[in-house]
Amino acid sequence: MSESLAEAAPPTPSVGSKLTAEALGTFLLVFGGVGTALFASNLYTDPGSGSAVYVAVAFAFGLTVVVGVYAFGPISGGHFNPAVSLGLAAAGRLPWRDVPGYVIAQIVGGLIASTALVLIGLFGPEGWLTTAQDAGFASNGWDEHSPGGFGIWAAIIIEVILTAIFLFVILGTTHKLRPTPFAGLAIGFTLTLIHLISIPVDNTSVNPARSIAAAVYGGVGPLSQLWVFLVFPIVGALIAGFAYKTLLDGTKKF
Repeated sequence: MSESLAEAAPPTPSVGSKLTAEALGTFLLVFGGVGTALFASNLYTDPGSGSAVYVAVAFAFGLTVVVGVYAFGPISGGHFNPAVSLGLAAAGRLPWRDVPGYVIAQIVGGLIASTALVLIGLFGPEGWLTTAQDAGFASNGWDEHSPGGFGIWAAIIIEVILTAIFLFVILGTTHKLRPTPFAGLAIGFTLTLIHLISIPVDNTSVNPARSIAAAVYGGVGPLSQLWVFLVFPIVGALIAGFAYKTLLDGTKKF
């Protein structure tokens, strides 16, 4: 009986498969989201670009997560975000030993995606790439790098809050004892909502891999402000992970 059950159990993906899935999923997220921002308007960081660009970018990020979760989630869990991996580890959903590999794969996938966008830009209209990079390459930022002129504390507060919300949704919809049907859609729509809220504030990070991928081609300004979008999404994710495990993961004892 035990042998037949073992044969019926689905095979566990290898470590290499999981890391490849995370890199591909993060590539998709950055290529789709940042690519939409750049190609929809290479003056994306200029509020004069109009709200239509913001809506398009918000839905692009949400759609990439939906597609990525269904395509690669069964292999790796579909994190595509260092903050998500750390938050899941804090909640006891991912072994801490797996986090470094996931984070490296996500950063690599994001950098390959932004590099591909630069390569496409090299063959674009004259001056397109220079204009896109001068505008920040859809990087995150505050003050002069914020679409709405918001300051550093606005960026810090919104990144902590929205990343925590994102983790609460992920943890709630993927709980093994009470899973939510179509969890991927709920997660993707949550990311869309997050972008609709915060694009005018700081171009929306909630994902250090996405921030790194854009900032390396965005110039000195975005690189100098990158630390906020590395630290505070992680802070929000850890708060949510530990809080969910402590406050929401309890079961009734008879």
